[in-house]
Amino acid sequence: MPNLDSVLAAEVNSLREKDLLWNIKQLQGPSVPRAKVDGKIVLMLCSNNYLGLSDHPALKEAAIDAINHYGAGSGSVRAIAGTMDLHVRLEEAIARFKKTDDAIYYQSGFTANSGAIPQLGLEGDILISDELNHGSIIDGVRLSKAQRAIYKHKNTDDLRRVLEEGKGKYKKTWILTDGVFSMDGDIAPLGEISKLAQEYGAYVFVDDAHGDGVLGDHGRGITDHFRLHGKIEADMGTFSKGFGVVGGYIAGTRTLKEFLLNKSRTYLLTGSHPPATVAACIAAIELLEKDDTLVKKLWENTKYFKGKLKEKGFDTGESETPITPIMLGESSVAKKFSQEIYAEGVFALPIVFPMVAQGRARIRTMVTAAHSKEDLDFALEKIEKVGQKLGVVK
Repeated sequence: MPNLDSVLAAEVNSLREKDLLWNIKQLQGPSVPRAKVDGKIVLMLCSNNYLGLSDHPALKEAAIDAINHYGAGSGSVRAIAGTMDLHVRLEEAIARFKKTDDAIYYQSGFTANSGAIPQLGLEGDILISDELNHGSIIDGVRLSKAQRAIYKHKNTDDLRRVLEEGKGKYKKTWILTDGVFSMDGDIAPLGEISKLAQEYGAYVFVDDAHGDGVLGDHGRGITDHFRLHGKIEADMGTFSKGFGVVGGYIAGTRTLKEFLLNKSRTYLLTGSHPPATVAACIAAIELLEKDDTLVKKLWENTKYFKGKLKEKGFDTGESETPITPIMLGESSVAKKFSQEIYAEGVFALPIVFPMVAQGRARIRTMVTAAHSKEDLDFALEKIEKVGQKLGVVK
């Protein structure tokens, strides 16, 4: 039997030869607009911390208070002895915020998708997925015994075709879609998807990871954005982006929650979140319920930054949200661009094949509510300078 390291090294070397290895940088302090990365102060332009809540005083105070009162950890999985009153309070807050009957809180958005989807889509069912859905949805579908089908990205005509072909053949039909697609920043046509679901007797599962804190009234997400309360069966989201903490959830009916907490193995077999994390999540929701100033500032910054990029001649693709790609085409150009702007004091990473299609490489920038106009102007100046140097813009 060959040595394991030699087998794994061959795979790593293959990635290295294709220039596909991750070069992970270290954040040495809080995730803030001017952050210390690998010992260098840079403008953070690639964080999902849309509202700047990860370093918000209210969240930090709630976390500290929870540690003092509850300790550092929960001591168990939720189903045995790991459900504290804090966890219940958080699920009540999620349901209130998302305007659903109830909610179930998972360790992460990934475990919500990979744990719930295989139980919702069983043998004899079909799962219909947008071709650009997040990897956690893809893994959830792969773990299911249901049939699966893929429809063209955001193409409701193609979705209708798939629904028509499966009409009357399956016990349950689920349509799975991201709310905001993480690579291009475009928004799913959830209103049209919901209408098709009702027409064909299907259920809708939406991953709102990048819509939480971004879309809808007070950042309530895509279901609120399209005014579809009560029409989306499973509204999934995460606390690791707009809410600034960590953890996933699925909001829906009380029956859905009861089903998932009894059937979903990623919930049943994973240690529950520590008190500090849960308390910070509650604080994030309560802050947004009271005040939408940060959401409005996020969109003000997004429109300014996106507009200025276009004025300077950059292609921002199909973006409709704070996720703003700078489309560059070739992977080598995107990687060089990222290196050059980092040298200039701006931290934004390249997104290249195989994460996106060949010829669709880009720098994915993320504007937040915490950025000042001066921060954005600094980034725009450096991006334009590098763009001109590399011949991307004139």
